[in-house]
Amino acid sequence: QVQLVESGGGLVQPGGSLRLSCVASGFTFSDYAMSWTRQAPGKGLEWVSDIDSSGDITTYADSVKGRFTVSRDNAKNTMYLQMNSLKPEDTAVYSCSKDLSSGATKEYDYWGQGTQVTVSS
Repeated sequence: QVQLVESGGGLVQPGGSLRLSCVASGFTFSDYAMSWTRQAPGKGLEWVSDIDSSGDITTYADSVKGRFTVSRDNAKNTMYLQMNSLKPEDTAVYSCSKDLSSGATKEYDYWGQGTQVTVSS
C-alpha cells in the first residue's frame, strides 16, 4: 500500500534552517508529482510547494519563495524540503502528498502523517 513518511521536523530558532524528508513507498515514485503542504495551529491547510515527477519543475507559495527549496531523489523514493531563514509564522505541521499526475495538478490521493516544525526563540 502507499505510504508517505515525513521526518526532519523539530524546534529551531528564527533565522535557522531545517531539511524535511518524505520517503515514499507502494507506488512508482518517479511517475508522480509531489507536494508539501502545512497546517498551522487553528488555521487551514496551506499549500507550500510542489515538484513534478522528474524534478525539473518546481513551484512555491509566495510566503516561502526564496527561502524554501523542494527537491527529489527518484532513486531513493524521497522528496526533500530545505527550509532556510525560518520565521515564527512557518510553525506548522508539514505533510507531503502524492499528486494524481506526473505534472503538479494540486489534486492528491495520498498524504503523510506530517512532521512538526516549530520556529521559536
